[in-house]
Amino acid sequence: MLRPTERLAVGVSGGKDSVSLLHILSHLEKRFPSAQLVAVTIDEGIQGYRNEAIDLAASCAKKLGIEHHVLSFSSLYGHTLDDIARRARELGQDSICAYCGILRRKALNVAARNVAATKLATAHNLDDETQSLLMSLLRGTINELQHSERTVPGIVPRVKPFMTSPEKETALYAYLKRLRFQSVPCPYANTSMRNEVRNFLDTLEEEHPGMKFNVLRTFEKLSSPTVQEDRAVGRCQNCGESTVRQFCRACEVLETLGLAKNTEDRELS
Repeated sequence: MLRPTERLAVGVSGGKDSVSLLHILSHLEKRFPSAQLVAVTIDEGIQGYRNEAIDLAASCAKKLGIEHHVLSFSSLYGHTLDDIARRARELGQDSICAYCGILRRKALNVAARNVAATKLATAHNLDDETQSLLMSLLRGTINELQHSERTVPGIVPRVKPFMTSPEKETALYAYLKRLRFQSVPCPYANTSMRNEVRNFLDTLEEEHPGMKFNVLRTFEKLSSPTVQEDRAVGRCQNCGESTVRQFCRACEVLETLGLAKNTEDRELS
């Protein structure tokens, strides 16, 4: 997953999982003098919510002696998530999380690339992964799954060290270590299908222990090279990001909302 000479960008949102991951990786880094850590945070632009999370992420990074960079939606896309949410609602669309997820993925990749990272680590835990995978199946986008070993020009390889760790375990670590993290949920979280999928999976797990691991392993098999053929990767005709489409998903989303613009990579603040 990681090599001793890695320059690893860690996505830190300020929540319990990402703060715990940065904390653990900072201790592991001390054993590998040639490795480097850099924290990156995406500022979606959510009034009354994101500023606290950014402060917590910055405070955690400073305490651990890790450089920290912030990339905003407004600098990358020309719009905050609040702007995007208002536009989506004008068009009668309420699921803001679906748009945010797509735009965050691109922003994290740009942020990691801008700090010359060799890999990008995110704190997605077992619960996060199984929820996302099941949502992909329900939405009919399972063909977009890609095995993690595939190298794509312009895409910083992503690793998920907590992928097999249940959310309860990462939460327990954060509380035992008395880490400061944002506990207030995102104000747009109630618009997502994820809540229903989370409740469904939690019920199954309670009645059939190990079900989440089974879901994860099944999707890993479906996304393996032997099951899924590699599709030709090109460049988005709008922003230049790597994609298998004519336009990347982020640009498609903004185009759907009438908010598209020609974008270029911005330097991190």
